[in-house]
Amino acid sequence: MTTEPTTTLALLDELEPVVEANLNRHLATAKEWFPHEYVPWSQGRDFDGVLGGEAWEPGQSKLSEVARTSLIVNLLTEDNLPSYHHEIALVFGRDGAWGTWVHRWTAEEGRHGIAIRDYLLATRAVDPVALERARMAHMEGGFSNAYEGLIESVAYVSFQELATRVSHRNTGAASGDPICEQLLAKVANDENLHMIFYRNLLNAAFDVAPNAAMRAVTKVAKSFQMPGHTIENFGRKSVQIAMAGIYDLRLHHDDVLAPVLRQVRAFERTGLTGDGEAAREELSAYLADLDTQASRFVERREATRARQSARAAV
Repeated sequence: MTTEPTTTLALLDELEPVVEANLNRHLATAKEWFPHEYVPWSQGRDFDGVLGGEAWEPGQSKLSEVARTSLIVNLLTEDNLPSYHHEIALVFGRDGAWGTWVHRWTAEEGRHGIAIRDYLLATRAVDPVALERARMAHMEGGFSNAYEGLIESVAYVSFQELATRVSHRNTGAASGDPICEQLLAKVANDENLHMIFYRNLLNAAFDVAPNAAMRAVTKVAKSFQMPGHTIENFGRKSVQIAMAGIYDLRLHHDDVLAPVLRQVRAFERTGLTGDGEAAREELSAYLADLDTQASRFVERREATRARQSARAAV
């Protein structure tokens, strides 16, 4: 039986050709776009303060409360890019194809926060002072990779990039603003391309180290948290977002975990030893339990909406 490469250095070397091939594929596929073209600058005007403009008031926003909440959570998540870059560079390194990808990924991710913030300020969708204070507080906390080794990190970003794609796209749809929806569709497309890169890398990791990959995927799936989970009052905000159907357990199960696991053929892999097979059984049981939880949440949400509609009709 061939010994699996499990150390970071061995895996970096083994997977380098896969990284190079997928980097080239990404560069050939990704389309250049410019954040300033998606911001309605004509709606903007000076705020009060140094320039003596108009003070912000909640009534100036055309967005619903939950759309604003979701946009702010998405933006603050994007704001922590310096910490993400640091963490991913520590794992992947800054040499060769790995390093080229790290910097390219960072550059593409950087425009997301720029575009969303400019949109929010130009449309007066949020309190600019509160937003800046939230940014400072969130970035001061930073972000730390909760996982060990290369494969766990790749498994996390495979799920996480798809999760952020779903969140951005659904936030755009919930905004009721075609401009916002168009902007977030561009952001979501970037996230999707990043997910494909990491998912292909995870698939290759399964090929060279199936047991380690299975253990990593199971660990990450069971402990997954969105990168913005350290945002102040994230729990309350995530409940609002879930109740609006922007991102919830059903979407997490059906549109994030299941597609990645299907594409890497996690439940079709052969050649697993006892430890790897045990991890797969654990993953299967977890997904079944999550599916049950997701169904219960959807039922409760529908019941809540029905009660609210009934009260509104009285």
